[in-house]
Amino acid sequence: MAKGTGVRPAIPRRWTCSFAALSLLCLAVQAGKGKKGCREGAWQVQKADLAGDSTVATINHSLSLLQRLQELLHNGNASDTTLRVHTSGSDEIKVFHTHQLMLSLQSEIFDSLLRNQTVLTLHEPPDSAALFEKFIRYLYCGEISILLHQAIPLHRLASKYRVSSLQRGVAEYMKSRLASESNQGHVVGWYHYAVRIGDEALQESCLQFLAWNLSAVMGSAEWASVSLDLLLLLLERSDLVLQSELELYTAVEEWVATHQPEDPVVEKMLRSLRYPMISPSHLFHLQKQSPVMVKHYSAVQDLLFQAFQFHSASPIHFAKYFDVNCSMFLPRNYLSTSWGSQWVINNPARDDRSTSFQTQLGPSNHDSAKRVTWNVLFSPRWLPVSLRPVYSDSVSGAIQSIKIEDGRPRLVITPATTSSDFAGVSFQKTILVGVRQQGKVFVKHAYSFHQSTDEVADFLVHADLQKRTSEYLIDNSLHLHIIIKPVYHSLIKIKK
Repeated sequence: MAKGTGVRPAIPRRWTCSFAALSLLCLAVQAGKGKKGCREGAWQVQKADLAGDSTVATINHSLSLLQRLQELLHNGNASDTTLRVHTSGSDEIKVFHTHQLMLSLQSEIFDSLLRNQTVLTLHEPPDSAALFEKFIRYLYCGEISILLHQAIPLHRLASKYRVSSLQRGVAEYMKSRLASESNQGHVVGWYHYAVRIGDEALQESCLQFLAWNLSAVMGSAEWASVSLDLLLLLLERSDLVLQSELELYTAVEEWVATHQPEDPVVEKMLRSLRYPMISPSHLFHLQKQSPVMVKHYSAVQDLLFQAFQFHSASPIHFAKYFDVNCSMFLPRNYLSTSWGSQWVINNPARDDRSTSFQTQLGPSNHDSAKRVTWNVLFSPRWLPVSLRPVYSDSVSGAIQSIKIEDGRPRLVITPATTSSDFAGVSFQKTILVGVRQQGKVFVKHAYSFHQSTDEVADFLVHADLQKRTSEYLIDNSLHLHIIIKPVYHSLIKIKK
């Protein structure tokens, strides 16, 4: 008898045993999902009872029992509850003959609704109604298959009826499938859904994926579905991965043409762009050829003037008069060859590798002809000092036993030479790790540091480079993109 109910009609004798078995099975399933302590305690007792008995064996018919539960739902045998699901906006009604015990064990909402009634009339939007049978089947067997377009309606059903295990499962599915390929894109829609339901973890996962793969998003149909709030959040970030700031300006201009927001909104977006990162020749072109810039020129005139000043003087001289410790003068993660290089390391677990490449000294046009050569060393099994062999004078203490797996991947990036041009600037290195999903390469991991990855405790910490099927590898190769970002520092200011 469910909590809070009155006397229930007698159950036919032929079903008494099966309902008792169902009760025990469902309680066991629930305990296995949410009551780890009880499960482990029972297992310890069982181990104690069977300790030392060589005849012990396990008989497991759980799969056949789950099959019988599904048949129970499919055939409606001994049903004591009827669900009538209306599809919003249509005359369609789906009828499900179910069992109160099964629904109440999994959902506190159903437990409450079914205390004094046996027929429930429910109203669901079309996408949720289409998946209601799949949702009910999960309540019986604890298993469900999901496609990308089904994630939101299934999560909505799980949230509405407070099926917490399904809520968590679908949310984890969404976070693990951000890089999956879909015709219209799905990450933007998932982000907006996460905002509506207040799931901060899913919000952050979607936002981070969008930031690291912004070039791909801006070039897809998904870009038009980006909300104003999401666009403003993205424009604030310095970890955006894209070809150039000009690419971002072009995408913003396209978004404005599509959505036609009010003038103050457009001006706020335009002031979030980093004009010093755009070359003077392109800035001149935007001033005369960009419809959005022509219309709102007065709103960003001061920023454009400052950008031209930045390009006309050396950064060290510019920093004496202007505050360069702001986002306007901080590059984002630009993929163009002026700012870094791709590096594909075949068989990365094999041995140490090295490479070199050149970048522009800084974004200022004043330094456009100056180049910095960078040397890069990758070690798949570098040992921290604390784990390196220790030699001893004693007979017994020769060398510590060091295993290959004790080492961890390490990347060191240093300039080939030093120069007075480096005054007032430090260099941040960003490493992007590409993964392949359904034929396309996406950025799934990013690490930032100044000299080496020793400064980043989690660099490839979960990457099993020995395993060919590792998610960090593409065709047994590690695909890296190294980005060098000059960070300017204010020097002694000239008194005015």
